[in-house]
Amino acid sequence: MERSSSSVNTPSSSPKKHKRTSSVSDSESDISAQEHRNDQAVDEQWVKVDKRRTKKAKKLDAKLDATPPRFLYSNSEILRRKDPVSINDVRDLVLHIIADSPPPSWIRVQNTQSIQKLVVLLIPGLTSTVLSLPPLPTSATENPNLPIPIPLLSDPPPPTPSKPPDLPSSVDSHSEEAAALYGGVPFIARTFSHACPTRAPGDTTRMHSVLNTFFQTPVSGEEKKRRLQERISAERTQKKNPAQYILTTEQMVENDYPVPSYLADVFTKSEGWIETPQATADAEGSQEVYAVDCEMCMTNDGKALTRVCIIDFDSGKVVYDQLVKPPSPITDYLTRYSGITAAALDPVTTTLADVQTHLRTLINPLTILLGHSLESDLRALQLAHPRCIDTALLFHHPRGRPLKPGLAWLTRKWLGRTIQDRGPGGHNPEEDARACMDLLKAKIKNGPGFGEFRADYEPILARIARSYSRNRGSNGARTRTAIVDHGNPGAWHGGSATAPATTVACANDAEVLDGLVGALDSHEFVFGRLMGLADALGWITPKAENVENRNPTGAAETKTENPETSSSSLSPPDCNGNSLFAAVTNLNAHLTALHAALPPRTALLLFSGHSDPRSMSALAARRAEYQGGQNQRHGSQSGSGAAATGMGADGAARWSTADDRALEEAVARARMGLLFVGVKT
Repeated sequence: MERSSSSVNTPSSSPKKHKRTSSVSDSESDISAQEHRNDQAVDEQWVKVDKRRTKKAKKLDAKLDATPPRFLYSNSEILRRKDPVSINDVRDLVLHIIADSPPPSWIRVQNTQSIQKLVVLLIPGLTSTVLSLPPLPTSATENPNLPIPIPLLSDPPPPTPSKPPDLPSSVDSHSEEAAALYGGVPFIARTFSHACPTRAPGDTTRMHSVLNTFFQTPVSGEEKKRRLQERISAERTQKKNPAQYILTTEQMVENDYPVPSYLADVFTKSEGWIETPQATADAEGSQEVYAVDCEMCMTNDGKALTRVCIIDFDSGKVVYDQLVKPPSPITDYLTRYSGITAAALDPVTTTLADVQTHLRTLINPLTILLGHSLESDLRALQLAHPRCIDTALLFHHPRGRPLKPGLAWLTRKWLGRTIQDRGPGGHNPEEDARACMDLLKAKIKNGPGFGEFRADYEPILARIARSYSRNRGSNGARTRTAIVDHGNPGAWHGGSATAPATTVACANDAEVLDGLVGALDSHEFVFGRLMGLADALGWITPKAENVENRNPTGAAETKTENPETSSSSLSPPDCNGNSLFAAVTNLNAHLTALHAALPPRTALLLFSGHSDPRSMSALAARRAEYQGGQNQRHGSQSGSGAAATGMGADGAARWSTADDRALEEAVARARMGLLFVGVKT
């Protein structure tokens, strides 16, 4: 649907209402009359009369057909706001459209009930510069939060060039200016009339996750009451033993565990892997709980095991502590994390196969393994085991899922002691394993609610799953959702037992497009993310090896991979600029193809989330390095980070009050984004 249709969003402070109409189309009238004549021909004694409910449904359908849905920004409400539209506001708009949540004040959705489906796309890199939009006003008399009018394209639009045009020498071939000169994304101007400025979550010195904010929502009062009753009931009935905290198969799959083949056919074991045998119905044996922690180093073939420590949960005794010789040459001992040195490993002859042989004598099908982000330790041991407890999932991060709390932070918060403070000497695996043991003991003693932050948030997928589909003929079925994304969307923001969703893992934007189109017929809410433009602009950090999910700065969160700033499938842009030209061309083609595939009365919502984060990230990394150096020299956390340049020794990171101001400005720029909304009628 082009912009000339009535579905195009337009700002309005007092939108006019459509006149009501109960008329139906001529074709419907003809069909109804023909059916009545046929009935009379069968038996003139009887006349077919529609049931009352059917008549109401027909009238409702006729009303919906006569009043197409529209989006109208409320300028007066936006002017009254102190801040731009937030990602929370975007999320609430989505829930209003698809889950009948209360309407937002800053935008009005006319005839919401007529919207049958909603497609939401996150497209980092879609900036005002790339789209050749007017810059945001900087004058004190103008409001930068108002929707930006998008100029109409020429009719007919210029043809898409087959090769990138020559750029002025002053323009970087991987810049937003180059993307605009390459043609930008004309689909946006053809489809939407306005771009609404947004702001990503964060504060003056940090930008928080756009995805995490979008996919989490406060729960309703009714849901809070239900959760409280559920927690009380669970604490009354559950036995106080470790087995109640064993991960489900679904949790193992979602968190990338090596799952035994008899539990789920989702993990392919390579040569050298072992699997705990399946327990039989009459299986007997001890159900020991063992806390496990492994240390690793980097070799020519990637990460490899260098030490494993196993402690018995009941006795607290170390039952196995062994250094391990990797099979490939070591390139980095990772001493700052592992504590392993070349001198320590030189005399070692024990191999991974030797460790696995010992594990077979120690572990049986009923044994419970305990650890923090235990999937990393199991992968280091090349072991698939069915009964696992993970303190990274047992306890909550203050900001909620999918963030995972760090072990050092959990130990300090819930046990009141400090671990992993040996500085350059690295970590002690026995210390970490004992921390996991004590955290589990505290959980068992205090009940399932211990260590959980009662922020009363829930995934939006859970909220949507409780709503009903508006699709005609759905017979009151629940709303179905699909998440199509790069990497592992099931682990980051996919469904669960309480929020069922179809998740489609993709390697590139072309696969995302295929997944989106494939999900349209069978789902009412579809979310996707297109990363090609941000990658070509150089915004994406290539996926790096994550050393046991540990943060050397002591931050209270761990993740296997940040889905917003890293990618395992995207490669660095090439040096001749063709990648950026291909990116904008492909993005425009993908959006055009997706729009053509949308069924009628499908709402389309696009948002960029944020702007270029590189300057912010570089400054934040330099400040963290400086503060880390200060901690090592003074043994305490640097105060505000505002220090005079030159405090550090030669070669050490430096930080100044001017750097503080530069970081705040970079964060403010990075948090800016754009939102586009419309309906295909």
